[in-house]
Amino acid sequence: MAHEVLAITDAAKRSLAEVAYERIRDRLLMLDIKPGDLINDDDLAKDLGVGRTPVREALKRLELDRLVISYPRRGTFATWVEVTDLAFISEIRTQLEPLAASRAARVATQPVREQLRAVMHAVESFDASAASVVETLRLDARVHQGIYAAAGNPHLEDVLIRYDNLATRIWCMVLDRLPDLSHHVHEHVDLLRAVIDGDEVRAGELARLHVSGFEHAVRETLFAA
Repeated sequence: MAHEVLAITDAAKRSLAEVAYERIRDRLLMLDIKPGDLINDDDLAKDLGVGRTPVREALKRLELDRLVISYPRRGTFATWVEVTDLAFISEIRTQLEPLAASRAARVATQPVREQLRAVMHAVESFDASAASVVETLRLDARVHQGIYAAAGNPHLEDVLIRYDNLATRIWCMVLDRLPDLSHHVHEHVDLLRAVIDGDEVRAGELARLHVSGFEHAVRETLFAA
């Protein structure tokens, strides 16, 4: 009985830590916690309605994700977003996003393809001009993470989620200044269709063009500021 209680307690802690991780991560991605901000784990715990332990566990994961950084005797801070990060992140994503898309086109099961079809329909009907930033980012995440999962390689999925998160922070810095946000969102339709249809070559090429187009649009906006 004691072992059962301990197992339930451990599961509850993991669940709270996962909730804390996702909610803090979203605040970091959407710049609600700004780059360079000091993160107070007591304040976060009270705000999220959880204990300090889940928050600390979440911050450890977020440090591995390069979204926060801890300094002895100084505390934990949201990492800075540097312009040079864009080139480094894009260099990795330009190689790995096409790999994930082409692999998904090749190996995705029929039920997974149907899930991607539902995401594609959501993109087709999405009105970027009327949507909030949160809604836009969540749809973008559904597309990318859906393709990563469909590729069936958990190690590739883990790496790509990490770098997609870093790219999202940069995107949030310029989101209100991007001239053609609707095009960026809706070009996912052709990418998803290629994956669903099993067209490996086209899926890989469209993924590459999407990442390079994202970098170009963000870079132009940053240097126009």
